[in-house]
Amino acid sequence: MANQDHTKKQIVNAQKELRLILNKIDSLGITSRAFVSWHANSQLRGTSSGKFTINRKHFWGLALCTWIIYYMTKNYIDSTRYKKCLIETPGIFQKIFRPAEDCSMCADVQQVEKIFNVDPIEFEELYAYSGRPVVVIDATKNWKAMTEFSYPFFKNLYFGQNANCQFFPYKTEFKNLQDVFNMSDNRALLKPGTDPWYVGWSNCDEQIGMTLRQYYHRPYFLPTTAENEKTDWIFMGSPGYGAPMHVDDVDYPSWQAQIKGSKLWILEPPRECHYQCDKLQVIVEPGEIIILDTNRWYHQTKIIPNDLSITIGAEYD
Repeated sequence: MANQDHTKKQIVNAQKELRLILNKIDSLGITSRAFVSWHANSQLRGTSSGKFTINRKHFWGLALCTWIIYYMTKNYIDSTRYKKCLIETPGIFQKIFRPAEDCSMCADVQQVEKIFNVDPIEFEELYAYSGRPVVVIDATKNWKAMTEFSYPFFKNLYFGQNANCQFFPYKTEFKNLQDVFNMSDNRALLKPGTDPWYVGWSNCDEQIGMTLRQYYHRPYFLPTTAENEKTDWIFMGSPGYGAPMHVDDVDYPSWQAQIKGSKLWILEPPRECHYQCDKLQVIVEPGEIIILDTNRWYHQTKIIPNDLSITIGAEYD
């Protein structure tokens, strides 16, 4: 709802700005004098030289299109300057603005390793910031989340809360988190004959964040100097669903803990590394944590049958 209101305000502001521009043009007399003189002069030059001419309708159409393109580009830059997101950036911006990667990050990676009993110093040297994906299989021991997190848990946690954080509906009809927790119990429990669903959201509520951290701990393998970001990311949904192939627009690498269900991760190297690096796949089982720089690796996820999947994660610097 907040995004819709923001968009409506932008449209209203754009309309006001356009009216001001048109009124300014009218006040300068361009429509009655200068434009007519310019138009007649251009017609005479076009007749004698055979060069391209432009009529009044085309002139205003071109001016309007130029203004719209400028306004949309400015709005996109302004809206993303202060906002990071896990959802993919538009493809054209990915290709134009994404810096080239050093393919050494993936050149010798043939598979996603699964490791345990990890020394934080060794983890920092080999995985934390190298871009090399890895799965740690023993990092959620003693997490209450493993037994407590469920659809009803999150429904109760967010009951009555105005959660206007980032929301990813994927292929569902849900508009916000409130819609998710208003679905029927049968659909939420994946009963036969109900529509499948998969959503994700960030938690930006400090009080809810404090509650969530009572159920999980900072992963033991992270470097001692690394700070865990305060924003939690939660993904939940039905078997067969998941996120399409994309690359994120975030600041740091991240970890994602598989709390319920199993999830297939499909990883593709940056476009410039396709001939040097392999496409990778790994299934993350309940209790395992995948560590991935989602800002460098293109990634797709798919929930493995037959259980509801719940994943929670965060970035680390």
